[in-house]
Amino acid sequence: MDTRFDVWAPRARTVELALGGDLLPMEDRGGGWWRPAAAVPAGEADYGYVLDGGGTPLPDPRSRRQPDGVHGLSRTFDPSGHQWQDSGWVSPGLAGGAIYEMHVGTFTPEGTLDAAAARLGYLADLGVQHVELLPVNGFNGVHNWGYDGVLWYTVHEAYGGPAAYQRFVDAAHRHGLGVVQDVVYNHLGPSGNYLPRFGPYLVEGNANTWGDAVNLDKEGSDEVRAYIVENALMWMRDYHVDGLRLDAVHAFRDERAVHLLEELAAATDELSARSGRPLFLVAESDLNNDRLIHPRDINGHGLAGQWSDDFHHAVHSNLTGEDGGYYTDFASVGALAKVLRDGFFHDGSYSSFRGRHHGRPVNHARVEPRQLVVCTQNHDQIGNRAAGDRITATLGFDQLVQAAVLNLTSPFTPMLFMGEEFAASTPWAFFTSHPEPELGKATAEGRLLEFERMGWDPDQVPDPQDPQTFERSKLNWSEAEHGDHARMLEVYRRLLKLRATEPDLAATRWPDAVEHHEQERWLSLRRGSLAILANLSGDERKVPLGGTAGEVLFGTEGIGHPGPDGTDLVLPPAGAAVVRLGRVRPDQD
Repeated sequence: MDTRFDVWAPRARTVELALGGDLLPMEDRGGGWWRPAAAVPAGEADYGYVLDGGGTPLPDPRSRRQPDGVHGLSRTFDPSGHQWQDSGWVSPGLAGGAIYEMHVGTFTPEGTLDAAAARLGYLADLGVQHVELLPVNGFNGVHNWGYDGVLWYTVHEAYGGPAAYQRFVDAAHRHGLGVVQDVVYNHLGPSGNYLPRFGPYLVEGNANTWGDAVNLDKEGSDEVRAYIVENALMWMRDYHVDGLRLDAVHAFRDERAVHLLEELAAATDELSARSGRPLFLVAESDLNNDRLIHPRDINGHGLAGQWSDDFHHAVHSNLTGEDGGYYTDFASVGALAKVLRDGFFHDGSYSSFRGRHHGRPVNHARVEPRQLVVCTQNHDQIGNRAAGDRITATLGFDQLVQAAVLNLTSPFTPMLFMGEEFAASTPWAFFTSHPEPELGKATAEGRLLEFERMGWDPDQVPDPQDPQTFERSKLNWSEAEHGDHARMLEVYRRLLKLRATEPDLAATRWPDAVEHHEQERWLSLRRGSLAILANLSGDERKVPLGGTAGEVLFGTEGIGHPGPDGTDLVLPPAGAAVVRLGRVRPDQD
């Protein structure tokens, strides 16, 4: 039976299918679902729905293509038409290898999936394990971060549409790279959102940070949840994606006994078993609650991983000296040491930014450190700064190397933001292209209000609607070939190779020891036979190794010789080193 044009529209009294210039009647088949009353022609077609007899046809809530934007007609797309070439690909899953976060529109000058695919060889040579794409589904305008999506089943036409997406995933797998897709299920964008015309997709008056919350537990929510679960499965089934990053799950409003996250995890595991392919889900969460990654059989949600922003905040504050806003509690070396040792900083402790206690301890008996995804830069932590400035605008070369060492030798799963590996100087600001002037104005004004709490100068905030804000955010690839940019690229390649080839760096166990000295501002992390050292001060420091000195596998310039007994190492200001120990200290065996 042809179900391409079936639609869930419980709020409509009548539904007509606009197809090929004709309006075809549809019949109610129960449960709010409508289907064409007669057979429809096969083949590709543009179509939409007229609800209750009037107005312009609306796009399909499950549209696969929107060639004329989110306000136009939908177009059919058959995903089975692609001849996949990745039968030999075996995903490593969330195994602790590095993730590379990419925004398709600014990764290359062309801003397309095909152009991005042409650079996948570079990423494979860099040594990352997965490429994570910021949201690619249908949004209003030409360019956007992607978090204002309104048609979750589409692939943005300016990126190349769904066929280009399949080509990208196929190429990634050919280069030995997994693909993680960032998806947003907590809200819908402000323009082109016609879903409430069809059914109770949103709950009015129950808003999260970005508007009305998605209906996960009220009347009609069964179909809304099915809509979300089927979308998640679509990426993994029809586009061969290896994993999903779930945006801001703390914004879900779900009081059901079986949480949506648990339902998504169960459906993912079932598809994985059916297809014989490792598949995984990672949540962005502000909750500092490891229940998200506990197994379902002990009342956890069963996700493979979750973000730990505490790592970013501790590294950023210690390297840059920023200690305002949500960095308030993270300015000490002890905060960084605690994150490395425990996983979270706020694990039931008082959060000054929130004005309350926050989080719970990570259960080390149930959670492996690789299940926490960490970074020193990402799209949020750059793009949500006033000027969209990277830490390259603040830190010197050696401090940038320190950030790379802390991230890539940590026990967690490290993530890089595109261009970080060559210390890109280009900003990555918040940008939009809303065609509606009033919406563009409201967006720009809203950004200024958001920055008040962080104390940033509103004069530094670029207009998100200015096309140059978008153009300036594109990577300048010529930088990677010259000077300190090329040196930094080599640093990342070396560290990623170390992570892949050194068993103690690839290990999934928690650190053996984390030591620090608050006044002298040094940190020592021991992972098996390796010691990772960082001097976060502006003076030379003698840092304990936790054993006798062995081979220096990686070090910044100016590292001194070990002390007389070989149990410490002299680090220059902003120095870092990875050392293979000749003998581990007995009290740390």
